[in-house]
Amino acid sequence: MEETGNSLHLSGILTEAPIYGHEVFGEKFYYATLSVPRLSGAEDLLPITLSERLMDATPLEVGTPLAMEGQLRSYNKVVEGAGRLLITGFAQRLLPTDTGENPNQVQLTGALCKPPSYRTTPFGREIADLMLAVNRAYGKSDYIPCITWGRTARFASHLKVGDKVQLLGRFQSRAYQKQLADGSVISKMAYEVSVGRLSLAHDAPQTDYIYHDGRLEERVTPEGMHILTNQ
Repeated sequence: MEETGNSLHLSGILTEAPIYGHEVFGEKFYYATLSVPRLSGAEDLLPITLSERLMDATPLEVGTPLAMEGQLRSYNKVVEGAGRLLITGFAQRLLPTDTGENPNQVQLTGALCKPPSYRTTPFGREIADLMLAVNRAYGKSDYIPCITWGRTARFASHLKVGDKVQLLGRFQSRAYQKQLADGSVISKMAYEVSVGRLSLAHDAPQTDYIYHDGRLEERVTPEGMHILTNQ
């Protein structure tokens, strides 16, 4: 992926045909859902946005293999009378689907805009939720929810609002249940970045935490950056 503040690479199968979403300066954009496999065999069902210009060159329908490069974008929408932050994979380029690359890669550089939310599950697993503000062109920003695990979560719990970080991870969908005021329970879907690597974004030597398959190791990069990986 390109070394930018917001890079996304996805490869999967369309599970919903593109439908018209909105128009900007005469250019139409369409919404679709992409099924992206995980190593575990599970799949993420991810919302994506495509320009009509991309679709003109590549006809898309349910079952079409699709690989794309672009960015994670956010926007606010009023849903059932309340504002809601929606996340989408914004396609900037379509790729051949046989590239052999990791089918789900996200790279972000941004600043924390809320204090981290750290917790431990009943099974003792450490989790920290982050909200990252990522700059976009023309003075705009995207607000991307991120989730960290294990020792990475412990590191993230000490971050402060305004801290600038870099991360690598994957764009994921996560089903959960929400209890309503009347006691009933409804199923909902969250979209977020599952963080695999996290570091402070500055030029000084820094600790970099990597949580992957339960393995941990520490090393130093040629630039003097201390890296903590799973071993």
